[in-house]
Amino acid sequence: MATKSDELKLDIEELNTLLQQATRSKVKDMLTLEIRRLQTEVAKLIEENKDVCLKSVNSSIDSIPKCYEVKLNNYGWDQTNSVVKIYVQLKNVHTLPNKDVTCKYTEKSMDLYIFGLDNKNYHLPINNLCEDIDTEKSYVKIKTDMIIVYLAKKLPKNWSHVTGVEKRIKEAKTPSVPDMGDDPGASLVNLMKKMYQDGDDEMKKTIAKAWTENQQKTAAGLSGFDY
Repeated sequence: MATKSDELKLDIEELNTLLQQATRSKVKDMLTLEIRRLQTEVAKLIEENKDVCLKSVNSSIDSIPKCYEVKLNNYGWDQTNSVVKIYVQLKNVHTLPNKDVTCKYTEKSMDLYIFGLDNKNYHLPINNLCEDIDTEKSYVKIKTDMIIVYLAKKLPKNWSHVTGVEKRIKEAKTPSVPDMGDDPGASLVNLMKKMYQDGDDEMKKTIAKAWTENQQKTAAGLSGFDY
């Protein structure tokens, strides 16, 4: 079906044909003016049509639900001799197509992505893994309200933590015991000094009391600490 602009274009073509055949100046001027008027109207219709199309496109874009980015921090984990399992709970995640749940791996990291769940995009990054993983054998499973990421271990060894950072923090919090060496008595005294320096008021009070009692025993010719 021809549009109004198409009809006007046909009119312009026919007027141009008549203009070529006309011999009188006044008739030529009248035809020229009408052709210009119709050309202006066609241009206006084309511009209006562009505006309508643009508004339609913008309206379609606005009608698409916007997704918000959500970074995940909480997860559970356990392990077997060959894999570390990362558990992520998300309500209704099982209703998503498999293509909307994906995970990228390196030997020392994983990035889990969940797209379009209740107008949200979720991301769980875990970097600096405690040990190396096999990227080719690692995979994801979707359960009811849960995602399980299977990180295939490169070596069949027990992981103390998921990440190397967690491991170092734990080791830093664990007090080191001095080497007793050839003189366990001297090492024990050094250990008590360290405990006194690092301890709270109650600890210092207890150690001071033990130290005083030890000095009293030494003065009385008894042995030192009862270790």
